[in-house]
Amino acid sequence: MIEMNKETILTEKGLQELERELEHLKTVGRQEIAEKIKVARSFGDLSENSEYDEAMSDQGKMEARILEIEYMLKNVKIIDEDNINTDKVIVGSKVTIKDLETKEKLTYQIVGFAQADPDNGRISDESPVGKALLDKKVGETVNVEVPAGVISFKIMSISK
Repeated sequence: MIEMNKETILTEKGLQELERELEHLKTVGRQEIAEKIKVARSFGDLSENSEYDEAMSDQGKMEARILEIEYMLKNVKIIDEDNINTDKVIVGSKVTIKDLETKEKLTYQIVGFAQADPDNGRISDESPVGKALLDKKVGETVNVEVPAGVISFKIMSISK
């Protein structure tokens, strides 16, 4: 669950994605869960009915996600991507960094926690790498403490 009174920083696209997810969960998701529960009830004794228990657990998780999204949307701050400054790394920036040990180049967009998706190049401003990159400029080196030790990155470029 998210912190109470925590601001949710999103791009316009991120806001639209959350709104779509919420609508899907409230309509399709709730209908699917209701159907699972109905089918599971038809199996008889609810005290030893694993299908029923699983359906009820899924319903609880989905309702918790609905509440989480509704809360995030009440505390949303939209990033105006047109006004992103490329002088330093801020939330919304796209940053290309080079791992100084492996020489591998990586490009990430720094986003709020609700939009983070590392597999698709979006990292949270609260993640170790995201936090280390904030307010840095092209050419600067950042050291990031990770479970395996410290990784050093050089900022190669900042864009919108």
